[in-house]
Amino acid sequence: MYQRRFYLFATLTMVAFFASTASAQDNRFTQWDKNKDGKLIQAELPEPIQKNFDKVDINNDGFITREEHLAFLTRGKSKQPAQRKQGQVPSGITIEKNIAYADTDEPAQRLDLLLPEKRNSDKPLPVVVFIHGGGWRNGSKTSDIGKVAPYVASGDYAAASIEYRLSDKGQWPAQIHDCKAGIRWIKAHAEKYNLDANKIAVWGTSAGGHLVAMLGVTAGDKELDGVLGKHTDQTTHVTCVLNFFGPSDLLTMNDKPSKMDHNAPDSPESLMVGGLIQENKAKANNASPLHHVTKDDAAILTMHGTADPLVPYDQSVRFHAKLLKAGVDSTFVTILEGGHGFAGPEVDQRVKTFLEKHLRGKDGKVKTEEIELKPRVRK
Repeated sequence: MYQRRFYLFATLTMVAFFASTASAQDNRFTQWDKNKDGKLIQAELPEPIQKNFDKVDINNDGFITREEHLAFLTRGKSKQPAQRKQGQVPSGITIEKNIAYADTDEPAQRLDLLLPEKRNSDKPLPVVVFIHGGGWRNGSKTSDIGKVAPYVASGDYAAASIEYRLSDKGQWPAQIHDCKAGIRWIKAHAEKYNLDANKIAVWGTSAGGHLVAMLGVTAGDKELDGVLGKHTDQTTHVTCVLNFFGPSDLLTMNDKPSKMDHNAPDSPESLMVGGLIQENKAKANNASPLHHVTKDDAAILTMHGTADPLVPYDQSVRFHAKLLKAGVDSTFVTILEGGHGFAGPEVDQRVKTFLEKHLRGKDGKVKTEEIELKPRVRK
């Protein structure tokens, strides 16, 4: 009798413990979810655990859901690898991983190439290139495959995801040199993979948004093109840019409210340029898309949330204004109360329209009305 009561007590205690632990972890997710959109991006995590982002983001869509968060904490060791593999290679897609685009042994100078298993045409495919965010100090090329995968699976596009040296391995212009070497590699191998070298879109979020914006406004700039890899005979011109909340003017990041001090010695911007940005103004301006705008730049779609706690919304407002003044084909979409990361059907539709227009020659105009994200209904 005593033993039965003891085991019953022990069982109830264990149940209560795990319930309280799950509740605590759920509360922690809520605490980290600053913009209350029900998802976490890498920048919302405490810095010491940001390196685990890719492990938790099982489907590689660039966000951690509450379910992924709790699943990671309670995962079974035997199940996790299979889930990751499935997330990395979505159905209908073949992927060539870790291509050394700069012909070096540097692990960061790699790209993944995604091709549809079934093409809708024998014509060369346009390419959507994704460049990850993470403050130029975190992230990897696997983190956002989920964004480009649906376009590849459709049979109408190919895609690539470029990894680049982070600020602990190289300071500016190392990051843009890597990205441009990746673009040159894609163009040099276009015939091999039946790709259209003249139809390349680049898409990035946060620091990745900054880098794709730089690709769009600095084609042919010898200093920023660099000489990495065997394919310097190729141009670095891209057809269009999808800039999601990327910094555009590093020296003015502190001019508007933000969760971080961008002028601090350990800020992402200072680490990227290799010193305090306010003491390295020439280099900071060289790394700012706003200061490279000319009338010959690629078409650019910019999306930014008004409640972004890390990259001030004003960065994109001013960038768009500068592009329009120069005569560039620039489209700006405001995400009302959007934070540092957002998603939704209307966002997807505008991205689709933009890509179809610039890469596939379809008629269409991206709506510029503000997008109001629907509040998440918590159950």
